[in-house]
Amino acid sequence: MDERLLIVEDEDTLRESLTRVFTREGYQVVAVNSAEPALELFEEGSFDLIITDIILPGITGIELLKRVKETAPEQVVIIMTAYASLETAVETLRSGAYDYIVKPIIHEEIKQIVKNALKVRALQKENVLLKKQMGGSYDLSRIIGQHPDMLQIVNRVKKIVETRSNVLFVGEVGTGKRLIARAIHFSSPRAEKTFMPVNLWGIPPHLLEEELFGRVKPTFPGSNLVMGGLLEEANGGTIYLNGIELLSPDLQLKLLQVLEDQEVRPVGGSQGIKLDLLVISSSNHDLEELVRAGKFREDLYQRLKVVTLKIPPLRDRKEDLDLLARHFIKRYARIFGKTVLDISPEALDRFRAYDWPGNVRELRIILERAALIADGPVIEIRHLPLLENSKTAAAP
Repeated sequence: MDERLLIVEDEDTLRESLTRVFTREGYQVVAVNSAEPALELFEEGSFDLIITDIILPGITGIELLKRVKETAPEQVVIIMTAYASLETAVETLRSGAYDYIVKPIIHEEIKQIVKNALKVRALQKENVLLKKQMGGSYDLSRIIGQHPDMLQIVNRVKKIVETRSNVLFVGEVGTGKRLIARAIHFSSPRAEKTFMPVNLWGIPPHLLEEELFGRVKPTFPGSNLVMGGLLEEANGGTIYLNGIELLSPDLQLKLLQVLEDQEVRPVGGSQGIKLDLLVISSSNHDLEELVRAGKFREDLYQRLKVVTLKIPPLRDRKEDLDLLARHFIKRYARIFGKTVLDISPEALDRFRAYDWPGNVRELRIILERAALIADGPVIEIRHLPLLENSKTAAAP
């Protein structure tokens, strides 16, 4: 983990405590006791996230937030406050803070907020990069393959990008479902809006509801502030839910209500928030089987699978290996500054004899390493130790 955090807190004990906590989490931490040195550090270098107290000697945390946002609107800032008032909360969020946290600081809470904030920031960077790469055009060239199933997928994607129909992917891990979800979004009229990929496998089950649907955060008795979830973050754009089968029966019902009503109700809230959202979902399991077994709601399944795309595993489309291999070789040669141009016939024969349990993702990882260690213009079998050592690799 190489994310850089700047902590601004004049209370020595808290500043040192937070420094220890986030250093143990693997972050690079710089801590100061006032806004003035924080602004100097900010001007000299970049930080992935800033955590600042509101009450500081000299320039306040709110003023620090505003100055930072004037220079870098995308900068993620979290505010700490000892005074939980609705006015303070609203001011911090209107000034551009990602979130605020009330003292006394609970380490687990602030760690989770930081993790979520960095995830959102990474997503923003990814969307900016993808928009530049896609150039705003209807570019489906990233879906690589000449196998009839892949050509059919490309043709179907071209037809569905103008619709609001929910899409369900069926396919094994590593087959490229996220890539196709991106292609759908960035080839659609929603391309300028947010593309929100959500890996449900990476969210602890007890946090799924708040992460997806948001929460109502108390400020002081009688006043609350709504903190949006991932569904609201993606409003106007596309959300890709990978691992949809992980939702509990209660969350399946809640997602069904979102799809039917086109609004989301945060945890602890009574008011719904209107949504305009394309939902793409995927499962590594057969959802139809789960429906028959009573483990997945049939009405939600029907809502999700308005359009169903079955992504074939790599072992069933080995005629695409040449195209995919050369695509990845070119990509990593450019990244590593290498002159690798091709792959030997013997290495391709080894690829064709292999079963590819990890699918396209495994091929990409193997060729990334091969391009890194290659000492000539061609990838040879000797550059493929990961494949050579595999028990499922066939003899050349």
